Amino acid sequence: MPRILAIDYGSKRCGLAHTDPLKVIATPLHACATNELFPFLHHYLSQQNVEKIILGYPKTLQNTDTDATQAVRQLEKSLQKRYPNIPILLWDERFTSKMAHQTMLAAGLKKSDRRDKLLVDRTAAVILLQSYLNTQL
Repeated sequence: MPRILAIDYGSKRCGLAHTDPLKVIATPLHACATNELFPFLHHYLSQQNVEKIILGYPKTLQNTDTDATQAVRQLEKSLQKRYPNIPILLWDERFTSKMAHQTMLAAGLKKSDRRDKLLVDRTAAVILLQSYLNTQL
């Protein structure tokens, strides 16, 4: 069964999450330096059947573009060009990093673990993907 993949894009790092085969639960997949994203995706997509990619779309509280919005649009175009058979959906990512920190705190993670930016990025990707899945019920 195909999965859904989520990407929380950042200028330095990207967090990735994917669904279980039934598309009910989002789980952390990977976090990497941004320049390692496409090699990772190439490998992952050659191994997994993905029906859709959810791409975190940064907006301000006033629903205007942020400094990162243009970079995400460029990534969307690159993804569409490389993977034309996989739909790309831009999804509001406001507060995902803040929610990731709060989730890690609530889970009782030590301060040193909460400083792990790769863990924060993976957690933000899970929150992004789960928010999408929650609207599909």
